[in-house]
Amino acid sequence: QVQLVESGGGLVQAGGSLRLSCAASGRIFSINAMGWYRQAPGKQRELVAIFTSGGSTNFADSVKGRFTISRDNAKNTVYLQMNSLKPEDTAVYYCYANIQSRQLVRADLYWGQGTQVTVSS
Repeated sequence: QVQLVESGGGLVQAGGSLRLSCAASGRIFSINAMGWYRQAPGKQRELVAIFTSGGSTNFADSVKGRFTISRDNAKNTVYLQMNSLKPEDTAVYYCYANIQSRQLVRADLYWGQGTQVTVSS
């Protein structure tokens, strides 16, 4: 069984910064993709930033230039550094990973429990 555990959310004023962490644990053979989505009240869940299976990164247009994503492969952890935060960044942020738990089996999708980010104006 694989678990994703997030940390780092909270309340911050506009213009401030937060850093989210997501650690994957359990039976992991390979991590094909890992990153972050978010969901604001009344809106659909949307991609924020992600490492793709090819190792490249994708960002939502709304966060380009403000958010960066990094990872520590030895710790199976991905980080989201969020700078110049805006009230419209307020959402629950979910860690996402596409993980192969054993060799020769298909990869599965996993989600963290979510962490609240609130940006006050």
